[in-house]
Amino acid sequence: MWFISVFGAFEAGIIYALMALGVYLSFRILDFPDLTVDGSFVTGGAVAAISIVNGVPPVLATFYAFVAGFIAGMITGILNTKGKINPLLSGILMMIALYSINLRIMGKSNVALLNEPTIFKQMEGFWGSLGIDSWLNNIVTALGASNVPGTWSIVIMMIIITLVIKFLTDYFLKTEVGLALRATGDNEKMIRSFSANTDILTIVGLGISNALVALSGAFIAQYGGFTDIGMGIGMIVIGLASVIIGEALFGTKTIARTTLAVIGGAIVYRIVLTLALKFDFLEAGDTKLITAIIVIAALITPKLIAVRKESVRKRKKRAMLAKGEGANNA
Repeated sequence: MWFISVFGAFEAGIIYALMALGVYLSFRILDFPDLTVDGSFVTGGAVAAISIVNGVPPVLATFYAFVAGFIAGMITGILNTKGKINPLLSGILMMIALYSINLRIMGKSNVALLNEPTIFKQMEGFWGSLGIDSWLNNIVTALGASNVPGTWSIVIMMIIITLVIKFLTDYFLKTEVGLALRATGDNEKMIRSFSANTDILTIVGLGISNALVALSGAFIAQYGGFTDIGMGIGMIVIGLASVIIGEALFGTKTIARTTLAVIGGAIVYRIVLTLALKFDFLEAGDTKLITAIIVIAALITPKLIAVRKESVRKRKKRAMLAKGEGANNA
């Protein structure tokens, strides 16, 4: 049962990793506190769900969700750059507006997809014909697990999709536009002095960020079999938790390493959350409390480690000085 729980957490974590990558682009690359995430996540799920219900192929419905998220992010950027509205307030305003927009899209508070042909169901149909599940389950059983997953298709598919998007993100951030985007987040006045249009860069950056968030929402809706108007509550905190945990555990020396760390952070967050809920005294309603504790631990632990290392370094230095003085006196 522990293997199944961890497997399920990994499966969900790799989907949420796309949302974490979007949050990373806005908060770390653009240095923009974008709260649109809580709304654009639902927008992605709503657009994908209502499109599938109305007969649109799941792949195309997922692409529509990506575009909808991009538009939502661009509007936030326009409010900030052209409307001269505070970045934090721009995100809050768009998040509030998206609540009503998402209700309009769905027509009601939730849309079920249990009997609809989602992208994961289509993948399972193709995957089942390959016979790979039985081979993988035999390996897991040989390693001592008594319970095995029903299918490996979702996790394999999402690993491929997430890694492709990760490599595309790495490549984009190393292009001329990507470097200008990173410079905008680091020092907007400096990059503007080089005649770069920081307004356009901010708008495009926020568009890409929320497009990834909406894409994650579309996959989560199809993974869970429904979309709900409240499914985006707290997404920004989860995204930040993933970014912070990943950076603390895996480091941020290069862009490629950082984006991989963000993906790892999303997976680690889901696994820790799942294992924490296994304790009898914790309930499903404690999820937000556990999230807060995980984020606090991720923020404090690196600082405590740094303080300890500095203390050890000073102690060694004092010991060397004392040893040197002893030798001189002799």
